Amino acid sequence: MDIVMPQLGETVAEGTLTVWHKKPGDWVEANELLFEVSTDKVDTEFPAPASGTLVEVLVDEGVTVDVGTRLGVIQADGEEAIAPSGRTEAPPPLSAPASRAAARDQSAPPPPLSPVVGRLLAEHGLAAADIAGTGAGGRIKPKDVHAHIAGLTNAPAEHGVSPFGDCSVIPFNTVRKRTADHMVRSKATSPHVLQAVEVDFHRIAEIRRSHGTAWKGQEGFTLTYLPFIAFAVCRALGYFPHVNASIEGESLIVWKSVHLGIAVDLDFTGLVAPVIRSAQEKSVAGLARDIADLAARARAKKLSPDDFAGGTYTISNSGVFGTLITAPIINQPQVAILSTDGIRKRPVVVEADDGETIIARPVGVLAQSFDHRAIDGAYSAAFLNRIREIIEESDWDQSLD
Repeated sequence: MDIVMPQLGETVAEGTLTVWHKKPGDWVEANELLFEVSTDKVDTEFPAPASGTLVEVLVDEGVTVDVGTRLGVIQADGEEAIAPSGRTEAPPPLSAPASRAAARDQSAPPPPLSPVVGRLLAEHGLAAADIAGTGAGGRIKPKDVHAHIAGLTNAPAEHGVSPFGDCSVIPFNTVRKRTADHMVRSKATSPHVLQAVEVDFHRIAEIRRSHGTAWKGQEGFTLTYLPFIAFAVCRALGYFPHVNASIEGESLIVWKSVHLGIAVDLDFTGLVAPVIRSAQEKSVAGLARDIADLAARARAKKLSPDDFAGGTYTISNSGVFGTLITAPIINQPQVAILSTDGIRKRPVVVEADDGETIIARPVGVLAQSFDHRAIDGAYSAAFLNRIREIIEESDWDQSLD
C-alpha cells in the first residue's frame, strides 16, 4: 500500500515531511503514528493507513513535496514483494560562498526584495548578494535572513572558542521559525497602537463559582473566563464591525461573520492560533467547548491547515500566568488582536443609593493592539468600552444553558 502526502487543507498544496517515526523494515500497526508533516500553518502527525512492514521510504525528512506524492510503501503480510521505486532525497546543504553563487544564476538580475527583507538587511548591515534565497527564482525570504544571521552568530571564533562562552545554542523548531517570520512581517506591515481597559469580572466570577464544579464534572475541563470574554468580543464586534476586518491594498475588508482565532501555547515550544468559525453564533458554553477542543488538538498535533484559515479577529490569553498587561502582535492580515491578562482581586469603588463603598472584586486588563491604518484610537477605545460593558452588565445566569 502506498503512503501519500495527505490533503492538508483547501488552501495548502504542499507539505514538508519533517519526521519518520519508523524506518524501512519496521512493522507498523494501522493508525500508529508514522510520520509528521509541516506546512506554513501547522505541524501535523499522521498515522499509518494499514498494518504491515514499512518496506520503503521514498521521501527523506526535510523534503517538501506536493499533496498526493508517494512518501513510502507498506507491505501487508502475504503481499508480494514490492520493487524499489525512485527516492526523493533532501538536497545537500549549501556550504560556502561558492555554493551560494551556484544556487543563483549570476547572469540574471536578482529578484526584488520585499519591504520586510529589505528592513532586516538594513538593520543587520547585510548584503542581499551574500544570502541564498529559498523562494521562487532565488527570492530571499525573511527566514533566509534569519538563517544567515544564525549562521554568523553560531560560527565558532577563530581560535575555536564560542563567542557566547559557556552556553547552549538551540536551533528554532519549525513552529518557532514560522512564528518569528510572522511576527517580523506583522510589525513591519502594521503601525501597532496599544489600548487597554480595566474590567470588573465579578458577575462572571459568580457564575464560575456557582456552576464550575458541575461544569467540570459534565464537560471534563475547567470553566475559565476566556469563553465569556470571547462571547463579549463577538457581541461588541457587531457594534464595531471595522475591528473585524483585514486590509487589502488600500481597502478595508469588513467581514460579516466573526471567525475568532484563539492563541494556543504549545507547552512553551511555539504558538498557534486556530479559528472558531462563525463564533458570533455560539453561546458561552459552545465557545468554551470549541476553545478546549482546539487547544487539545493543537497540543496533540491533530489540527489541519483549514483550522487556521480565515481568521478575522484573534484573542491571546496569557492571563493564566498572572500578567498585568500585554501588547500582542497583530495576526496578519487582521487589523486587531486582544490580550486577556491576569484577573486578581482589587479594591473597587461601588456606587450605591446611600453612597460609595470600596469592595474587593476580581479585576483584569483587556489590551488591544490595532492597526492604525484601519481604525483610529477613538473607534478602538469605544470597542473596548463596549466589551467592558457587556462583561460587567450582562446577566450571565443563562449563559451556560
